Amino acid sequence: MKRELGIELADVAPAQALNGGKMFERTTRQITVSVEPAFLADQSAPDSNHFFWAYSVQIENRGRETVQLRTRYWRIIDANGRTIEVKGAGVVGQQPILRPGEKFEYKSGTPLETPSGMMLGAYQMQTSEGEAFQVDIPLFPLDSPHEARRIH
Repeated sequence: MKRELGIELADVAPAQALNGGKMFERTTRQITVSVEPAFLADQSAPDSNHFFWAYSVQIENRGRETVQLRTRYWRIIDANGRTIEVKGAGVVGQQPILRPGEKFEYKSGTPLETPSGMMLGAYQMQTSEGEAFQVDIPLFPLDSPHEARRIH
């Protein structure tokens, strides 16, 4: 990636998703990435420190240029600060091309050994003229009902 991914407080303000969950959104260069995480209790085993989340991603081209998603970079951080980085070509086996006004949606998931964590990342995009640029994926929490909450 061209620059270090920072965690900003603006990244953690959720919007309300259509199904009642929390959606996290970030726009870079008129490309909007929206993420909706969901804890999957039926695929988790809290007694074995296995917690699983699904997340739905929507990438929308609100600009005037046709762009292609070339690579992805994810940083997954558990409640103990353990970080896993995932890099690769495209998403879910595809490198979608988005013309102005088009959207691409996909679903994926991640396990953690702790009942909470967070994810953030970036996509490397390329215009039809060959210009590469980074689109930020918003920071979003991975919270399960197994997380002990304390009021200060």
